[in-house]
Amino acid sequence: MPVLQLEYKGAPVSCGISKVDRAKLYGYTKTEILDERGRLCQMATLASDGRTLIPAGGVALAYVSPSGAWRDKKELQAVDMSGEPIAGVTSTFKEVVHLDQECTEEDLLDHNIRMVYQLSPDDEMEFPESLIAALQSGKIFTFPFSYRGGLTADTAFILEGSDQTIWMLIGKKTDVNYISYDQAKGVAEADEPEEDDEDLDFNMF
Repeated sequence: MPVLQLEYKGAPVSCGISKVDRAKLYGYTKTEILDERGRLCQMATLASDGRTLIPAGGVALAYVSPSGAWRDKKELQAVDMSGEPIAGVTSTFKEVVHLDQECTEEDLLDHNIRMVYQLSPDDEMEFPESLIAALQSGKIFTFPFSYRGGLTADTAFILEGSDQTIWMLIGKKTDVNYISYDQAKGVAEADEPEEDDEDLDFNMF
């Protein structure tokens, strides 16, 4: 696993990350399909000719130019709607993360969290006492996060749990627009047909 380099008020610490997923929390089940002889079946893809079976690993994606020439992914350039190149972001693991931006609990709850990591310091290192004290006081730190780099970054939050475990939560801000009951009622009424509308006679079309 990659190492996350953190710094809080001049005190650095290198952290290992351990992803927490549903399988670790609740366990998981695995479904196996057997043939009439009890042998394990494997996934295959049926080709467009309706006869050829392509085993697992035999299908891949490729990039081609408008003229049909093969192109490597590294040759592609992301652009915006006006055709201007988009500057990407680098991997967070390639630079030091300065924990100098705090947020509120409401800011955290405004995000859709999709990944959770447990942070633990590398061997012969410990979390700075100042950072521990700040987290224990309820402070939440945030910063942009990108695992491998790309076009956009997610938002990361670092906080301490009730068991004194330090967590990093990764997510994106939700786009929720709230409306009042009166507004919703007004929209519904506007969508209702007028009472004096005559039924359409489709024979006239």
